[in-house]
Amino acid sequence: MWTSLLLAVAIAGGLARAGDPANLENDVQRPLGLGSGSGSSSRPNIVFILTDDQDLHMNSLAYMPYVKKHLIDQGTFYQRHYCTIALCCPSRVSLWTGRAAHNTNVTDVNPPYGGYPKFVSQGFNEAWLPVWLQDVGYNTYYTGKLFNAHSLKTYNAPFVNGFTGSDFLLDPHTYEYLNASFQRNRDAPISHEGEYSTDVLANKAYGFLEDAVAERKPFFLTIAPNAPHSNVKFQEDWFNGSGSAHSIITTPPIPADRHKGLFHDAIVPRTPGFNPDEPHGVSWISNLPQQTQANVDFNDGFYRDRLRALQAVDEIVDGVIARLTQHNILDNTYIFYSSDNGYHIGQHRLQPGKECGFEEDINVPLIVRGPGVAKGRVSDIVTSHTDLAPTFLSLTGGEPRSDFDGVAIPLASEQIDAAASVRGEHVNIEYWGFALAEGQYGQAMHWNNTYKGLRLIGDNYNLYYSVWCSGEHELYDLMRDPYETHNLYTTNHSATFTFAPPSASGKTPRHAPLQHLLSRLDSLVMVLKTCKARSCTHPWEMLHPDGNVHDLHDALSVRYDDFYEFQQERVRYDKCEKGYILESEGPRHVKAYSSSADKVGIRGGAQWSELV
Repeated sequence: MWTSLLLAVAIAGGLARAGDPANLENDVQRPLGLGSGSGSSSRPNIVFILTDDQDLHMNSLAYMPYVKKHLIDQGTFYQRHYCTIALCCPSRVSLWTGRAAHNTNVTDVNPPYGGYPKFVSQGFNEAWLPVWLQDVGYNTYYTGKLFNAHSLKTYNAPFVNGFTGSDFLLDPHTYEYLNASFQRNRDAPISHEGEYSTDVLANKAYGFLEDAVAERKPFFLTIAPNAPHSNVKFQEDWFNGSGSAHSIITTPPIPADRHKGLFHDAIVPRTPGFNPDEPHGVSWISNLPQQTQANVDFNDGFYRDRLRALQAVDEIVDGVIARLTQHNILDNTYIFYSSDNGYHIGQHRLQPGKECGFEEDINVPLIVRGPGVAKGRVSDIVTSHTDLAPTFLSLTGGEPRSDFDGVAIPLASEQIDAAASVRGEHVNIEYWGFALAEGQYGQAMHWNNTYKGLRLIGDNYNLYYSVWCSGEHELYDLMRDPYETHNLYTTNHSATFTFAPPSASGKTPRHAPLQHLLSRLDSLVMVLKTCKARSCTHPWEMLHPDGNVHDLHDALSVRYDDFYEFQQERVRYDKCEKGYILESEGPRHVKAYSSSADKVGIRGGAQWSELV
């Protein structure tokens, strides 16, 4: 088994230093650009398999042989792919709209701050990816989980817009593996009590694939199983915004009968961050007790059931490949595989769940195979879910939208190589409200889980920085501390931060005062927490409109010390809210550096001697 490969992938070092994003060329930004004369017969099909709560860092992919055979071995694995908010519904809305959560204002799983009703009230039912794909001539199909609070009561208020054919899982039974309700097109919902939901979904997916082929038009098919999400039963008050930890009962996911005996020796990887002797993190996480052996044993069983539940998903991958091959369209079809967010079990003493800024929760699988995509390649470029809608639209011949907060992901080898020097080094991370601990020892809601975060990955740095609504901060150096066990923010800020040795082409300094590093990171979060469109993909431009700063390397010039440390606002909150309330999010006006105030003057990037 290739578990060791996945472990190496999950903790691998940083990326090549980013160059000037302002000079991003169209052939890099557009994955495999279609010529203007492309007819429908030559336009590619796309199949998107989107799982629910699948981890990358606990090696779930290593237990999926068909994913390895058909996708990883035959495609490219993007090991630095991130969700920007580690929660189902907000992450999915960002994925389908290409916008950060603070721009969708869908920040929770239920009203008033999230769920399908919020998606509709924000106007996205008329302005999201399936609508845009239909506008460029594609048939669109979807089966499985769409959004939370898309339910037996809300499915027709209004009906979901943008699909040629659809068959959705509906709340309150979305996560009941043996009691699912599906709703097809504009028909009334149908209960599938007693049937295994992933198998029901598989048959619906294969049916839509047959429909799509018969139409002889390019198609986009999404297959969205609920696996490996925990099995959940809801009380009614959960959906009206008044629920508590007692309104939701979470138990381990239920595998198909044919998979129940598998992986009996599998346990959660015992990394340095697993159930540590000393607490990690800040806020409520820093107060978690160490798990007892009985707790650990239960969570290992929870982990095994997740792996087992994914086997039916793995079989869907094989079934899709077989049918695409049978219809002789595999070579003209892109297959994307990802998850809405990641998952943790036991790391940092956490009970099963997500919603945190740790790597386990935000770094998610992304695998792509298709025409022109490199086979067996592992890519280091930084990508996020906000890049997926631009990618899909680009592949289908659509034009990039001015309100996208992401850019298309390069897919061909030569485009990936070119993008390594021009794509951004950052991912914006954000969250509001509570975190839900799942499982027998969880069943708790942790409030004030509101934070802004930043992942920054360069030639010789790999950083996570966050600011919490409680006023607490985190800084982790994932080059040396890949499991995020030591919060450097608690270190004396006059200390020196030592960067990893740079690559041959790298120019980032080996040393910098910690306070200088923190001031740059905080200023970048100041931009990203309210960014829109280009300011999300090119945040340094907001701080340095003269164009002389493109990455952390440039920003660390000593000539900018006064600007960052004394002139720029600091990220802070006025109040911990349950959703995105702009007035509670502290200062939001970013100050821009002016060369007229610099006695030295700025003509170009910083030199080595100025950075040390």
